Amino acid sequence: MTQIDKAKAFKALHRKGDPVVLYNIWDAGTAKVVAESGAKALATGSWSVAAANGYGDGQKIPMGLLIDVARSIVVATDLPVSIDFEGAYSDKADEAARNVAQIVDIGAVGINFEDQVVGASGLYSIEAQAARIKAIRAMADEKGIPFYINARTDLFLKVSDDADHPQLVDEAIERAAAYAEAGADGFFVPWLSNPDLISQICDAVSLPVNVMMRPGMEVKAMAGLGVARISYGPGPYRAMIEWLKGQAGAVYGAG
Repeated sequence: MTQIDKAKAFKALHRKGDPVVLYNIWDAGTAKVVAESGAKALATGSWSVAAANGYGDGQKIPMGLLIDVARSIVVATDLPVSIDFEGAYSDKADEAARNVAQIVDIGAVGINFEDQVVGASGLYSIEAQAARIKAIRAMADEKGIPFYINARTDLFLKVSDDADHPQLVDEAIERAAAYAEAGADGFFVPWLSNPDLISQICDAVSLPVNVMMRPGMEVKAMAGLGVARISYGPGPYRAMIEWLKGQAGAVYGAG
């Protein structure tokens, strides 16, 4: 398939109540394994890619290295690939769009694009983030690629106590509407796990809704709430590292 074909196929996988499941990868090797396991599309997680290359999350991995990793993943598989590009390495809309253009040019079909101010405690205003999304959409349209912009809100991730999440729903819905108008294709609400709140957002938001799996969440249940995309975030990487620690510990402990 061409990049355009892959992009169209990727977007079509986002179906409310029949979600695309993305078991997040971090390099070409994991891309191949997950693809061979039956995945219909692939997506990186920023935390995992950074950690696998010796960096912390939060755009600490150099953008050039991230793009090289993304390129190796795209080359390694025939599946559509989405890249977690955090905040696009710039506060400025035009520069963010130019940075995302490099992800488009290596053959990826989408990105996660978050509204937190990377390296700070707050979020971009709705207007500022919408302007950044609009610039990315204009860039992709100019290139003729139906590039999937998964607009992530960090409202819930920034408030770790689940009991405080209900008071954030109205703003999340407001952000989703603005991001959709600006050209986003999906709406990502990582850390939100309350079924009632997820259902409320799925009902109120026009965009396909993406959740990140947390303990106690099940794919079938999320589908029943109207979710269109399910991510596993850093979970797969963390599980692999724990397994590796155990295996290495057994080897060296026995010595």
